Amino acid sequence: MSVLRRVVLVRHAETEGESSVRFHGSTDVPLSAEGRVHMHQVARLLAREVFDLVAASPLSRAWEAARILVGHAPIRIERDFREIDFGRWEGLTKQEIAATDPVLYREWQDKVPGFDFPRGEPRADFLKRVLRGFERLEQSGATSVLLVAHKGVVRSIAEKLAGAPLEEGEPELGGLMGFSLGVDGVWRAGRRSSDPAGPRVDQKR
Repeated sequence: MSVLRRVVLVRHAETEGESSVRFHGSTDVPLSAEGRVHMHQVARLLAREVFDLVAASPLSRAWEAARILVGHAPIRIERDFREIDFGRWEGLTKQEIAATDPVLYREWQDKVPGFDFPRGEPRADFLKRVLRGFERLEQSGATSVLLVAHKGVVRSIAEKLAGAPLEEGEPELGGLMGFSLGVDGVWRAGRRSSDPAGPRVDQKR
């Protein structure tokens, strides 16, 4: 039986591959200097938080961000938290995708059922492996978990916990969101870095 009661999800910050505008899924691009500064800012937001377990994607932009957040604390690398493989769209911007693949780009934007990235990882497979990774965290014996990963990974887990879709574009680069499990068994959202005045994640002091 899971004893997990608190989850904080963090998306890595900007990369040398310009993750703010380019789609890097399976491509391993490191944090940029700007991204490292951003993650140090996030570290200050989490300075008073205590986690039983810290997990990260094996891609360098995620585990490097996790290392900035937790210093010398152990980090559990979970392969299932890799970002989706965007196939032939890897490294492209939206404008480049629209120019080179206009028909598929429109299907993507229109959210056509069954759409998958060309020559990429099927989205159903991606969701299945991310949730499989999260199940391992639930069964780890930890009561509070910090996970540092990618936009698609964070969205998948956050939507599972919230039971509803996130707004388009969330989480932003370097964004964080927290969830706590109530006595009624319902997960509720806590503070996000983009909304510092919002309700805070429960803290151990």
